[in-house]
Amino acid sequence: RQLQSVETLREARQLARQFMTMVQNRQHDTWESWLESCASSSVKEMCNFASGLRRDEAAVKAALSEPWSSGQVEGQINRLKFYKRQMYGRAKFDLLRLRVLYAM
Repeated sequence: RQLQSVETLREARQLARQFMTMVQNRQHDTWESWLESCASSSVKEMCNFASGLRRDEAAVKAALSEPWSSGQVEGQINRLKFYKRQMYGRAKFDLLRLRVLYAM
């Protein structure tokens, strides 16, 4: 039983590292083989993760093949949402506007 757990953990780690390498190096040509590896894997969680990514395959392929990133935009949206949640129920749009402009 313990040996099986160790093997499952080793397999999950290997698939996770392959995914991380694929994303970091934008290796879109390894996408299909990684999905097949997950599908044939005994790690249920990795199978579920891969099937979730398969549902949004166009976005994943674009992220792996395109040179640009939306990280800056997402960061600004996250910052605005943080300010809004922090001030919830305390102020209106005018104070939020001043706070956002002052932070820049």
